[in-house]
Amino acid sequence: MPKISGRTLSRRTAIGALSIAALSLVAAAPAAPAPAWSSKISTSAIGAYIVGNPAAKVRLVEYFSYTCSHCGEFARDGDVPLKTQYIDKGLVVFEYRNLVRDPVDLTAALLARCGGAKAFAANHHAIFMAQPVWLAKVQKAPEAMVKSWYVGTESERARKIAADTGLGALMSKRGYTQAQMNACFDSEVTRAELEGMTNIGLGADHVRGTPAFFINGRHVDVTVWSAIKTQLDAALKAS
Repeated sequence: MPKISGRTLSRRTAIGALSIAALSLVAAAPAAPAPAWSSKISTSAIGAYIVGNPAAKVRLVEYFSYTCSHCGEFARDGDVPLKTQYIDKGLVVFEYRNLVRDPVDLTAALLARCGGAKAFAANHHAIFMAQPVWLAKVQKAPEAMVKSWYVGTESERARKIAADTGLGALMSKRGYTQAQMNACFDSEVTRAELEGMTNIGLGADHVRGTPAFFINGRHVDVTVWSAIKTQLDAALKAS
């Protein structure tokens, strides 16, 4: 029988110890964290975008208009805490519904939906973050410019509005080409979805102004983030 030297045995023992240590490290490695629920995005039957845990106990629906300054205030104050404190944790599922009220709002809505469901939340946030700048241009626009926004096809009007207000430049900075934006302006499907959501808001849900919020199907007569947060906490406590 061949002899095993002490040196060889020590080496084998060391290799074995290293292997065991490596296995221990693998076993002790923490599991990868579950993806945040805000990455779960779906489209409703009416074309609204839904973000979050479908099984969440609380459902928040917002009707909004891009030319609504109070909607912009809610987005700037509430987008981040709503996402991190409620949606990402699977506590609240959030549904974005457009209520289109003018050609500028329609133009912004078409641009926000460029890229589909996955791109929407970031586009929506960017448009509202920049709202004080581009909406000021709308408010200061000369009468002749505003009149031009009502001339031509709907696609032509949207192109003109996007150029005049800076909405097109905003989306260009986000990586969209003019051809991509034009395709969004030309989408009859998207226009039909936006019109349908608006009609449901005005007709079925009796929305008379934006933003309008519904929590678990009940209209809540508040519009600022701090008040919505209080309502969400109460709904979660009661669920």
